[in-house]
Amino acid sequence: MSKLVTIFGGSGFVGRYIARRMALEGWRVRVATRRPNEAMHVKPYGAVGQVELVLCNIRDDGSVARALQGADAVVNCAGILNETGANSFQAVHVEGAARVARLAAQSGVARMVHVSAIGADLLAESSYSVSKAQGEAAVLEHMPDAVILRPSVIFGTEDGFFNRFAGMTRFGPVLPLAAAKTRFQPVYVDDLAKAAVLGVLGQADGVYELGGPESATLGELVDRMLAVIHRRRIVLKMPRWMAWIMAFNFDMLQKMSLGLVSNGVLTRDQLRSMRVDNVVSDGARGFGDLGIAPVAMATVLPDYLWRFRPAGQYDAIIQSAKSLKSQS
Repeated sequence: MSKLVTIFGGSGFVGRYIARRMALEGWRVRVATRRPNEAMHVKPYGAVGQVELVLCNIRDDGSVARALQGADAVVNCAGILNETGANSFQAVHVEGAARVARLAAQSGVARMVHVSAIGADLLAESSYSVSKAQGEAAVLEHMPDAVILRPSVIFGTEDGFFNRFAGMTRFGPVLPLAAAKTRFQPVYVDDLAKAAVLGVLGQADGVYELGGPESATLGELVDRMLAVIHRRRIVLKMPRWMAWIMAFNFDMLQKMSLGLVSNGVLTRDQLRSMRVDNVVSDGARGFGDLGIAPVAMATVLPDYLWRFRPAGQYDAIIQSAKSLKSQS
């Protein structure tokens, strides 16, 4: 019988790519998610019955234990960018990660891969970054041989990074931008999935910081995005005080609505985290140590950002027709 891997957060942006690659490796894949009915898109990643969905809340011992039953390996890529309701950084990144590792150890799971983030630091100003570091420590306490992956900002078809900025261009000629000088090293989501698979297969060990082949400031990344979607916008690089006021207002809107309106734009904690560059540290192990050549942004962004172009998939045809008309 083929081996079984349980993936917490396996229906999310990163998890679905790991699930697909583990299915291609011939493993049975168990996707642990809070909403199985909304995660049916992962079922076709394998043969009939190869990928199963199980109801699981990472904050509950019982459901986590059931999801781990009979598993040979576990991948934890459950995470949040904004705290809402009971899903706080402490509950998900620290207590949730510790729960998965503790119960995996008790269940005799052989290998664990934990997806963290570049910038994880116990001394950071950002609660997100601190919780990521605490989660790593909790995982290693129970599963000392766990593989820790720390990606920079992740891009891909379903990302919340380039898609978000591209979507903002539809609302007017001005594109407000906070922390425009902060550097990032975007990593393609499927490259991250490849690294996770190596961890599950026992072909990786320890901690890896994962960044793509290019690093750039947020302002430069937005300029590249605008070039891909063929739009001209005035990029308003907001001073820190202005960005702080905007983030405060969005945070208060979420709080006053009792969580009915989620701050998916900019939080004060995200501003704190962006005071530090989000790039691979000097001397850190990365993709090269895993034998993976990371994909460049230019080869992927046009494949999914075309829908934000003025004429969508027909934009290139229209531009070509205009060129022919101007030459005639």
